Amino acid sequence: MALDGTDDYPPWGRGWCTALACSLEASAPKPGNVYPGANFDDLSYDELIRASAAIAPVMQRAAGQPLGRTILDAVTASRRVTRSNANLGIVLAIAPIAAVSDDAIAATPFRPESIAAVLATLSPADATSVWRAIALAQPGGMGGRDTWDVAGPAPDHLLAAMHAAATYDQIAHLWAHGYQTLCNGLVRDLLEELHAGHTLGDAIVRSHLRQLAREPDSLIARKHGLECAADVSARAACVLAQTDNWREATADFDRHLRWPVRLNPGTTADLLAAGLYILLIDGRLRRLLGATPSLRSRVSFPSA
Repeated sequence: MALDGTDDYPPWGRGWCTALACSLEASAPKPGNVYPGANFDDLSYDELIRASAAIAPVMQRAAGQPLGRTILDAVTASRRVTRSNANLGIVLAIAPIAAVSDDAIAATPFRPESIAAVLATLSPADATSVWRAIALAQPGGMGGRDTWDVAGPAPDHLLAAMHAAATYDQIAHLWAHGYQTLCNGLVRDLLEELHAGHTLGDAIVRSHLRQLAREPDSLIARKHGLECAADVSARAACVLAQTDNWREATADFDRHLRWPVRLNPGTTADLLAAGLYILLIDGRLRRLLGATPSLRSRVSFPSA
């Protein structure tokens, strides 16, 4: 997989790293998700790749415009090239990171507390834009709520709405309680798996499993109930326990998540894309792969 930069999103910029993070996440054979050769009826791998490129120019200019506008513009661009919601969760997870200042986004390692400055600027207009984006994306499993229902009017205070949703939505939890959990979780998982000698593709799959084992996927919980989501997490932990045969166990797990009922750990995939984005934008993944020829030789990683 190669990704060429353009004037709209030059290599290693906010937009380019967004497109690459999304493409890497989609290309890894993560159990239960869309990946090459494993499409859903309403969403294909090719659509995910097109959506990745579609949101890149929007994310490139994220630091210079209101966060709500970035989210609405990205979802609008994505829906032009897909049949269904492809990346609302990814947009919501990555947009606050892409919106931090130039100094903050270049810091190594990335400082998650810098996102607080972005969220402190939120206005009622941002809430209106985000509510419009959610309506446009038409995500599944949202259901109805007594307070700040996404089918109703937008709240005046977007962050308060995210706090209210944090108990049942992992992306809302990031907004409400900070991105330190992402850095301590998936970002660390990816680094540890790469340092252990796994290829980038295997590191992505294993990090997906680690996150799923650590925390039930909120998309599965909303669609199928918390008990089902907890069972999926327990099965992910069992896969990781298969030290010598984890790939075969992962393939079996993948089949379990697709039939007879589709159990898509989609929010876990969204968080994974955000973790990859952090490692790309702050340069750690670029340096690690460049310093480890055995890793680089097994992944088509673009050069700037």
